[in-house]
Parts: sequence; C-alpha cells; structure tokens
Amino acid sequence: MPARDPQSLKLVGGRLCLDFINTVDCRNGDHPSDVLSTYPRLVSWSQHANILTENEARNLLKEASLHPADARAILERAFAIREALYRIFYAIARRKSPATTDTEILNKEMSAAMSQRRLKPVNPPEPWTYTFAECRLDQMLWPIVYSAAELLTSDGLDRICECQGENCGWMFLDMSRNRSRKWCDMKDCGNVVKSRRHYQKERDKRSS
Repeated sequence: MPARDPQSLKLVGGRLCLDFINTVDCRNGDHPSDVLSTYPRLVSWSQHANILTENEARNLLKEASLHPADARAILERAFAIREALYRIFYAIARRKSPATTDTEILNKEMSAAMSQRRLKPVNPPEPWTYTFAECRLDQMLWPIVYSAAELLTSDGLDRICECQGENCGWMFLDMSRNRSRKWCDMKDCGNVVKSRRHYQKERDKRSS
C-alpha cells in the first residue's frame, strides 16, 4: 500500500511530538508504512503541522535540491528522533522507564534545539516570545524535540496512551474527563473495532 500524503494525516496526538510519532501508519502491523519516506515529505508534513510556513517550506525544498546528501542526513536524523520518541512514550504509556539510549538521543537533540531558540519581540506591551532560527535544513526538528521535552516535564505523563486499534500504534494524550479514550480517532480505529464487534455479534446470532 503506498504511503499516504503527509498533509492528509490527522493530527490527533494532542502534542506535536506525538503527531510526529504518528507519521508511521500501521506501526504494529506486518507492513508499516512510513509517511516521511523522503525529505520533501518531511517538509510537507511539517507545513501541515504548522511548523513551517509555505515560504519556509519552499526555501527548504530549494536548499535540499542543492544539497541532497545533507537533506538525506537530516531525514535519517528525523527517523532516529521519531523512533526514540516512540520508544520513550511507549514505555511511559506502560508505566515503564525508557531506555537510556533513547533519552540520550533526546537530550542530544534537545541541546541542539535549545541552541537555536531566539527571543522575538512582539508588539508592546505584549510579552516577547521564543522562536527558532530559520533557513536550516533541520529547523523542523527543533520544535518537535522541544514539544517532547515540554510534555516529559509536564504533569500529563499519565495521560499518554497508545491507540488500541489493531496494528495502529499511534500515540495520543487522553484529555477526556474520565480518561476513557481508547482510539487515536473514533472515526477510524474506533469504527473499525465497532464494525467488527457488530459483525461478530450478528454472526453469533445466526449460528446459535
């Protein structure tokens, strides 16, 4: 099955870092599909996730065409970050401690991300805000890593969950009042499970 258009992915994780993890379809199945299989796809998804503006995306694609080896190296780095984040949050969802190797990857990337943060003045008397440096092939990675650090240092770790849909593997932050959310999206994985249960129930009726 061909990978989906990066801009068609639903952003249902509740945090940028979780949506980044969710760029692999059917992660727990026999044939997972990586939506970010090329650098242009990484840029496309980053624009979809509001990390990049249209102009920034266009500039990065131009830069990548001039330096394809560098763009490929950034893509490989993005894969490493994503999979480390997945393993970290997968462990946390199961109330386990993440592997040291994964936290080391995150800490290394966090140092790089923090070095690229810049203070940006806003119209007075509004408070200044933080932004990230631009025109770097890896600039979309910094907000993702920073999002993970913010989530990991928040009081919401016990709300991190993995979708219970068959083969799904998507992660999300369960913000429901009674913490009863089971699916990445009720219209997708939730409906699949409901349909299967209904089919099995009708089948059992006919065979009884």
